[in-house]
Amino acid sequence: MKFIPIHLANAQPIASEGIIIPNPGMPLHDRRGRAVHDLRISVTDRCNFRCVYCMPRSVFGADYPFLPRKELLSFEEITRVARAFAARGVQKIRITGGEPLLRKHVENLVAMLTEIEGLELTLTTNGVLLPRMARTLRDAGLHRVTVSLDAIDDATFRAMNDADYPVAAVLQGIEAAERAGLAPIKVNMVVKRGVNDHGIVDMARHFRGSGHILRFIEFMDVGSSNGWEMSAVLPSREVIARINEVFPVEPIEPNYTGEVAERWRYVDGQGEIGVISSVTQAFCSTCTRIRLSTEGKLYTCLFAQQGHDLRELLRAGASDEELDRAIANVWSAREDHYSEIRTANTAGLRKIEMSYIGG
Repeated sequence: MKFIPIHLANAQPIASEGIIIPNPGMPLHDRRGRAVHDLRISVTDRCNFRCVYCMPRSVFGADYPFLPRKELLSFEEITRVARAFAARGVQKIRITGGEPLLRKHVENLVAMLTEIEGLELTLTTNGVLLPRMARTLRDAGLHRVTVSLDAIDDATFRAMNDADYPVAAVLQGIEAAERAGLAPIKVNMVVKRGVNDHGIVDMARHFRGSGHILRFIEFMDVGSSNGWEMSAVLPSREVIARINEVFPVEPIEPNYTGEVAERWRYVDGQGEIGVISSVTQAFCSTCTRIRLSTEGKLYTCLFAQQGHDLRELLRAGASDEELDRAIANVWSAREDHYSEIRTANTAGLRKIEMSYIGG
């Protein structure tokens, strides 16, 4: 059976029935009182990896119908949306994918976004293209990067990325980013029980004292293609327990309200780690993120089934006021809390794939 990507489904219309929209320039709050703070922008649905939890080769094969170039938002369109969100309180923008460094001249987008005052600008990448791009990205104005690395053991990592990339390629990318000044660098490890959890302590050992922040992410039921089962989830509390047995750690306060990673530091002062527990310790109540997909749909939750089409609005010549109102309508109507209501049944729902909206 040919896989039909959910991003091709019709988007929800943007409406505001029964919702009071704040005046332009006022911060936006959703129906649960959460203010919009973070905008994640996917710039491509393509990737040079085929990670088993995101873009498994069994589904995203050679004939997978990736989006044609004309359907992607232009850098000018992305920047216009970003400006509208910044005016409504967004303080942080993360460029994602797919693999965002595959988008041609992505450094030009970085330069355009840095012209928006008051934004922290970051990018998530698998790291293998950083050796030739890190300095260019930093010169364009990028503040820092987050690098995905799911094992320090080469055989395990090659199996998880399913594209035969070695650990060394990612480590070289991390080194290049550090030399370019894209720090502090965060390193994300998605933990899947029985697949790479045996390497948790080895990862901690490698990055301890490096100045980089290693974060462990519970395997999530994002999308409909990764074969998620609760039995494959290793709770974050077990991750911390394993590390604590070898390298004692203690909890520390979050950097800001709504930070998704629970922070821990080594008692001996050799840095910090984090855990992201979307499955076992839902943080929906403080979620401040909204996502803009590659083709211009807004998603108010990582586990969303449908988005809200901004591309049609942009290309129809909408005014800044109309764009602002559309954005306000979407956020003000938001009441997502998927991780608080997750069950075996909800996990089986057809949801937007991670490769289209980032993690």
